[in-house]
Amino acid sequence: MTLPSPTPAKHKHPPGLPVLFFTEMWERFSFYCMLSILALYMNESLGFNTAVVGQIYGAYIALVYFSPLFGGLLADRVLGFGRAILIGAVFMGTGHFLLAFPPLPTFFAGLCCLIIGNGLFKPNISTLLGNLYRSMPEKRDEAYNIFYMGINLGAFFSPIVAAYLRNTYGWHYAFGAAGIGMIISLTLFTSLRRYTVEGETVNQATHKIREIELTPKQERDRIVALLLVFAIVVVFWMVFHQNGLTLTFWARDATNTTLPPELMQTINPFFVLFFTPLLVAFWIGLRRRGKEPSTAAKIGIGMLLTACSYTIMTTAGLMGGDTGRVSIAWLISTYAVITLGELCLSPMGLALANKLAPARLRGLMMGGWFTATAIGNYLSGLAGSFWDRVPHSTLFLIFTLASVGAAGVLLLVLKRIRPTIAEAERMALASAAK
Repeated sequence: MTLPSPTPAKHKHPPGLPVLFFTEMWERFSFYCMLSILALYMNESLGFNTAVVGQIYGAYIALVYFSPLFGGLLADRVLGFGRAILIGAVFMGTGHFLLAFPPLPTFFAGLCCLIIGNGLFKPNISTLLGNLYRSMPEKRDEAYNIFYMGINLGAFFSPIVAAYLRNTYGWHYAFGAAGIGMIISLTLFTSLRRYTVEGETVNQATHKIREIELTPKQERDRIVALLLVFAIVVVFWMVFHQNGLTLTFWARDATNTTLPPELMQTINPFFVLFFTPLLVAFWIGLRRRGKEPSTAAKIGIGMLLTACSYTIMTTAGLMGGDTGRVSIAWLISTYAVITLGELCLSPMGLALANKLAPARLRGLMMGGWFTATAIGNYLSGLAGSFWDRVPHSTLFLIFTLASVGAAGVLLLVLKRIRPTIAEAERMALASAAK
């Protein structure tokens, strides 16, 4: 990979962006390589029933996204973002290789390593990216959209690799491939770290972030605004992470396809890669005309699109999926719509957390975003455990109504937090102009 000088030209994306793009791409390859087969592995190889699978799956992904709260705090106070990322990558690689061995205790030890590693890696690479844009805050949303493409490029290829390896050689070769992905991610970040060092913080005692100091009231208002948004997006993650659970079971049990069910998880990242350039161009066009929605408003749009996606699944259940098999087109359509909702919500949530968080708490508040994800993930497993106990259409209708309700609450909350977001954007531009 050839990169330009570590000092970027004014208003161009810094060279650290492709470094973080590919580092995250390989980390997400490893994560989704494992996640795409996790529920199936527990059900078909370990012999757990779907209720137990749902509980373990929900607890695992909840802890994976809850641990960033502590990982962000450690980066803020002790490790700095770069070292936290490095340590997290080592833990994650170890966890994937542990899953490659059959004994049950090794399986749970691997999950524990993945939880610790993700807590150190995930919030801090996202925060590091935002810190590279202190001098160009107007491009931060765009940068997170590009970064999100890296996430989904890895997510697109990983189920294909996992399906081939587990069907050709066995489950544990697929888990081993996830470990190799983490080795590549760690190697990339280590060898090209000089391009990202500008965004790193050693700790608050030794490093002064060049940003306008906030008053206690401004700091409090920003934290309250973030917490309100975090609480609302819990619903999105509860619904979205059905992709590794009930939507995978739906692909296996209720569609007329003969493809391995884990391959269906390539549909979402494919649509992310397809829609992202179009959506970025759309937002840029609106920005030039002064009509671009705020970051928080985009999140609300994402919730409404999520509700639309599960309306499709509810209809699919009523059309025959509850008791038999229906066309795979229902599932593909659902993934298309929920992907648009995801693109309006997830990268924008990362951008909002970096934009609003006080500098001294930036890692912690990014961890807060992932904590909201964790709660939603736990609820996704809890809801998914009802797969064999209620009609599928009823379960999908619950997801639809929950998404509509969350969107409505967010629209009401926007009136309160809009001034705080606008003030944060003005201050970021003023700081960049110094």
